Amino acid sequence: MHNGHYPVMLSEVIKSLHIKKNGRYLDGTFGGGGYSRAILSAEDNIVHAIDRDPDAIERGHKLAEEFSQRLHLHQSTFGDMYTLFKNESPFDGIVLDLGVSSFQLDQAERGFSFRFDGKLDMRMSAKGPSAADIVNTESEENIADILYHYGEEKRSRHIARAIIQARAQSPITTTFALADIIRSCVPRERHNFDPATRSFQALRIAVNDELGELERALISAPQLLAPGGIFVVVTFHSLEDRLVKRAMAQLSGKTAHKSRYLPVELDAAKENPFSLLYSKPLNPSEEELKQNTRSRSARLRALYRHDNAGAQV
Repeated sequence: MHNGHYPVMLSEVIKSLHIKKNGRYLDGTFGGGGYSRAILSAEDNIVHAIDRDPDAIERGHKLAEEFSQRLHLHQSTFGDMYTLFKNESPFDGIVLDLGVSSFQLDQAERGFSFRFDGKLDMRMSAKGPSAADIVNTESEENIADILYHYGEEKRSRHIARAIIQARAQSPITTTFALADIIRSCVPRERHNFDPATRSFQALRIAVNDELGELERALISAPQLLAPGGIFVVVTFHSLEDRLVKRAMAQLSGKTAHKSRYLPVELDAAKENPFSLLYSKPLNPSEEELKQNTRSRSARLRALYRHDNAGAQV
């Protein structure tokens, strides 16, 4: 844990990456800098780190100074990694932690969590439409679709109808206001699970186009990976995990379908250039779960690019 941020499955991530001296690594979700710090501490190497949150980039400057400028920060989205690094690759390792940063969750003014009463925002980049914009302007049908597809919320239509009725009286502008509306529609399933959880997840995903960013990253990362390189992804809910599982299965030849994620040059190779590092996803250790309950849903999957896969494309 560093400065209030817990890097999820850190030991498993570092072990999976097989950090080597003079290597080049890409941390696509810098956040609190936990992964970047560990990679830089393991060997004398270079790390490029991406984060769309300007606050994260600002925090990272001290870490860059600490490691003698071996850390290079980029304010962008990991879905744009190919555009950012096509002329600077290949990388010996690429890692993505798809969870929301503890810094973001614990700042009431960012509006990510219903644990605090704050402005209904949820924008990781502080740009573009916010969660408040969605709940106050989208149609009932669109709101229901967002809650159902991104939150897997079975009572999405009931919630959407309640949102429309509530905003007709006054705009929904705070996290507490929205959470109360959702709770009025969804019965509590168990004592430690808030009924607003799935809907808040859905709105956050929609606001930040999280699944679209992930799809783009899953296509880009294999093209930026050096022979012998490893691509590690830590997911936190089933929608993300299914995308990662499918992409890595196709890249490693575990499915009969042609892979949309495989670059044309590699697709033409006689042997499949990738393989799964683990046959099943890794889960957090019992020790980690005791220290950080937020890691309970984490799953780690990793893809290895063979040494004989040829030059970077």
